[in-house]
Amino acid sequence: MSSLDTQFLSLTEHHGRYEATNPAAALKDSASGKVIFITGGSRGIGQATAVAFAEAGARAVYLTARSEPALEETRELIRQANPNTQCAYSTCDVTRPEQVEAAVADCVKTFGGIDVADANAGHLAHWAKIGESDPDHWWHTWEVNVRGAYHVIRFCIPHLIESAKKWAAEGSSGGHLILLSSVGAQMLSPTGSDYQTSKHAINRLCEFVTVDHGQDGIKCFAIHPGGVATELGQNMPEEMHAYLTDSPELAAGFIVWLASGNADWATGRYLSANWDVGELVSLKDEVLHDDLLVNRLRARL
Repeated sequence: MSSLDTQFLSLTEHHGRYEATNPAAALKDSASGKVIFITGGSRGIGQATAVAFAEAGARAVYLTARSEPALEETRELIRQANPNTQCAYSTCDVTRPEQVEAAVADCVKTFGGIDVADANAGHLAHWAKIGESDPDHWWHTWEVNVRGAYHVIRFCIPHLIESAKKWAAEGSSGGHLILLSSVGAQMLSPTGSDYQTSKHAINRLCEFVTVDHGQDGIKCFAIHPGGVATELGQNMPEEMHAYLTDSPELAAGFIVWLASGNADWATGRYLSANWDVGELVSLKDEVLHDDLLVNRLRARL
């Protein structure tokens, strides 16, 4: 049976940083000269990703989140990881377009552009059956997860296009856009309708970015970051907590690997940080030939 016969690839799984995605080793200097824009960068996966890009030699990292003290903590961790990586931040609610637009503008004014945008901010509240759910809480999940990601896409796209052109002229790769999805996007878990449908929408939104802007050089990925015991992850039903065994550094290293250009062929697709990247690359021809790792309705008569 092919490793691609199901929606979950039969690849070696990783649960923490490993050699191929180590930003301080195999990916060292892969982010050299690049400016990274990260929402939700004050803790958990976003914080780990900011530090990983510093380890990979990023010229600058721009952070947004709602908590200024937590953003300051991330900035200090970036300084410790690489004193040569500049860092700036602004408080920002990703559901507010004017705040995201202002943060993007400040990043460009401060550092001259954006080469990688990471829409990391997310929300997961108390799960409930649809008929017992709170309408405002249910929709707020979509506001953060989908509208928030859209705002990052909308305001970063022009700068990512410029990045793609600049790096292509230098024989390298730029214009990377990372959207935080979830393995939940591929599941139907009772009481998870708001979170899992919002993440399924993220996968489709990723495809639309590629359809609309792939020709402009944008490389967009929707990723499952692994099962991480973040504050958000802890809001899942208790019986799911046993699956929260992955470190934030797993996703961070995977994101740096994506932004290095190693997976540009897989743009517009859903990928998991758990998958071994070497084995994933070995499936390139099969993935492209059969247009896999995308949302499709397959009917058999």
